[in-house]
Amino acid sequence: MSNSPLTQSISKNPANGQIIGEYPFDTFDQVEHVVAESFKQSKLWRQYTVAERSEKLITIGQALRDNAEEMAQMITAEMGKPILQARGEVAKSANLCDWYAEHGPNMLATEPTMVENNNAVLEYRPMGVVLAIMPWNFPLWQVMRGAVPILLSGNTYVLKHAPNVMGCAYLIERILREAGIPEGVFSVTHATNDLVSDVISDDRIAAVTFTGSVRAGKSIGSQAGAALKKSVLELGGSDPFIVLNGADIDEAVRAAVAGRYQNSGQVCAAAKRFIIEQSIETEFTEKFVAAVKALNMGDPLVEENYVGPMARFDLRDELDTQVQATIQEGAKVLLGGHIVEGEGNYYAPTILAGVTPEMTAFKQEMFGPVAAVTVAKNADHAIALANDSEFGLSATIYADEQQAIELAAQIETGGVFINGFSASDPRVGFGGVKKSGYGRELSHFGLHEFCNIQTVWKNRKG
Repeated sequence: MSNSPLTQSISKNPANGQIIGEYPFDTFDQVEHVVAESFKQSKLWRQYTVAERSEKLITIGQALRDNAEEMAQMITAEMGKPILQARGEVAKSANLCDWYAEHGPNMLATEPTMVENNNAVLEYRPMGVVLAIMPWNFPLWQVMRGAVPILLSGNTYVLKHAPNVMGCAYLIERILREAGIPEGVFSVTHATNDLVSDVISDDRIAAVTFTGSVRAGKSIGSQAGAALKKSVLELGGSDPFIVLNGADIDEAVRAAVAGRYQNSGQVCAAAKRFIIEQSIETEFTEKFVAAVKALNMGDPLVEENYVGPMARFDLRDELDTQVQATIQEGAKVLLGGHIVEGEGNYYAPTILAGVTPEMTAFKQEMFGPVAAVTVAKNADHAIALANDSEFGLSATIYADEQQAIELAAQIETGGVFINGFSASDPRVGFGGVKKSGYGRELSHFGLHEFCNIQTVWKNRKG
């Protein structure tokens, strides 16, 4: 590793701009200690039985519940998530621990092969230390949905969290330590980008998982590849939300509102491009505008508010630049379309209509409370529009169920949700294709991603 100058990151409350905390970046020696300790513990943690590691997950889940309000308040303070949604994030993370504790051991059990007499089996062994580079939009869930299966499989986990949510990072570390997770099994490093590059190439790191932008994903993926490290990348998304003639329009509108404006639209797998069949476009749009207009926006600590501030001031400005460009390109503003003046980092919930494939809001990921509505001539046209994107994370189809099932096979995404909006769930894999990344999280796929799948073959003759 190379030395790096000591600087700091600053965490600001996006609801009022006040500084919450100042967090010095780790020095070379501090990063080296984290890596060395995690590597040392990886040799010990792998010796725990799967049952013992599973019991640890149960204690983590309970610890999250015991500290739920403190964790939720920190999430809301650092990135502006409305408090009810922050509490939901904590509950979901705790439930994840319970689910893997119950179902994970069977997924890691010795697996027979087609070799006769059970002479060849597959064993799921740990790889070692996994470096996780995580984003700010789900400060707890993004961490836990990777860390829980990684720890259960016998690996250790080093978290490099987003600089604006380091309070959350250190709180997670404290909660897990209080839950009895040994130091070095779950660790936090506040490393600079230069030092992170050194960590990726370090021989003590077995693999890398990253969630974030396409640009950063390309860099991290290439660094991991150059070092011959396994990597999982969950990158951006511009998810299509298709509504066809025959759909329940009222239900589609309810899902559209939740699927777009939850977490103030700052979700990789959020619905972003609303592709509506021409014959129902007027009805859907009118109801959609009315429903979004009824949303309460404001102080994220007020439970009635569904939309809070955006997490970072620079990202709000970037979003407004995208919106204004789309308007200049010919889109019509049905609602919002502007920065909210006054205290806090708010952007008005926005709906743009008449968006076409060459416009900014169609081509780029809009990471904020902005919906782009595009009209499709028919179902085939809707699928073509959905696939006309460099992203492929997930998609939603509201239509007659049988028609939607047939259309789902034509959509180029990692997930398709029929008559329900996109979400992550431990029971099913989550991830994308194209520039949305590769690899899978959650379910048995996420558990096996960072395992050495070892073939053990006895008495092979010939």
